[in-house]
Amino acid sequence: MKTLNLHGIDDLRYEDVPDPIPEKDEVLIQVLAAGICGSDIPRVFSKGTYHFPTIPGHEFAGEIIAAGDSAEEDLIGKRAAVFPLLPCFACDACAQENYASCTDYDYYGSRRDGAFADKIAVKKWNLVMVPDDVPTEWAAMAEPCAVAIHALGRADLQPGDTLAIFGAGAIGLIIALLARAKGAKNVILLDVDDTKLGFANTLGFPHAVSNRNDDYLDEIKRITDGQGADVCLDAAGVPATVAGCFKAAAPFGTVLLMGNPSGDMTFSQHDYWEILRKQLTIRGTWNSDYSTRKNDWKQALAWMADGTLDLTGFVTHRFPLADGEKAFALARDRNEFYVKILFIHNE
Repeated sequence: MKTLNLHGIDDLRYEDVPDPIPEKDEVLIQVLAAGICGSDIPRVFSKGTYHFPTIPGHEFAGEIIAAGDSAEEDLIGKRAAVFPLLPCFACDACAQENYASCTDYDYYGSRRDGAFADKIAVKKWNLVMVPDDVPTEWAAMAEPCAVAIHALGRADLQPGDTLAIFGAGAIGLIIALLARAKGAKNVILLDVDDTKLGFANTLGFPHAVSNRNDDYLDEIKRITDGQGADVCLDAAGVPATVAGCFKAAAPFGTVLLMGNPSGDMTFSQHDYWEILRKQLTIRGTWNSDYSTRKNDWKQALAWMADGTLDLTGFVTHRFPLADGEKAFALARDRNEFYVKILFIHNE
């Protein structure tokens, strides 16, 4: 089969590898759509994976074409998205079904081969079946949607609250859609990229504000009658946006940290005082829930099906695997606007 195989840092090759053979607890998926995640960019160009070669790709959906166990052949022909984390099922976190906190996990696309390939063998436990009326391209975005759902749950946003999101990338925009559906009074999206803010406007968010300078604080105060935002969410993972959350939050507000930093995070004494004097609640969020109690993945697909999550326009670029170098160059260099880049099978 054809793959994008990472042989070393900045050494991604379009090449043939043997087809995977599903084990008894696995199915074989024909990958129909696979997205480039922001974390894939440093993985390919600077950080690498846990071993070489590795096929990256952890945001994907496809059609089940074979099963390792004949008892599961009824799955053949059905579409599925895939929870990419493989828990150990032995640690304390796993015993509580907090699989995102597993201490000895595996992961499709970084610790083992992922979905930038024609086919992938995955554990049946990780399958999330796609409703008939959900487009496959949307299903391939189930991972960022699940992360967004989990984040919004951690934020404890209430109807009538104002939410300020620092970072208008794909996950920030998905959170904005969900917050609006949950009855937020105002959703304010902040970014330094005017094209992202323009796209947010097309989604019906009038409060899309540039935070290139501190004028954005005046705009947030104007929108909130001088109070500040009830919840501020950092979706960028840089010191300036974290500090911005502290400054923009209302007294007794909540700051949710979601952005994945590429280096050390520092903030000033004044920013620290913002936490103390406003008596802010600081929370973190990581990954998503995938358990018998709460499954953000099933919720994401259900909300796609019923219209709560309308991802029309999110896929701005589609490439065949053969154009992997071009797709990753676009993702890295940002020389044109994009929201989501997908590799599409046979395109």
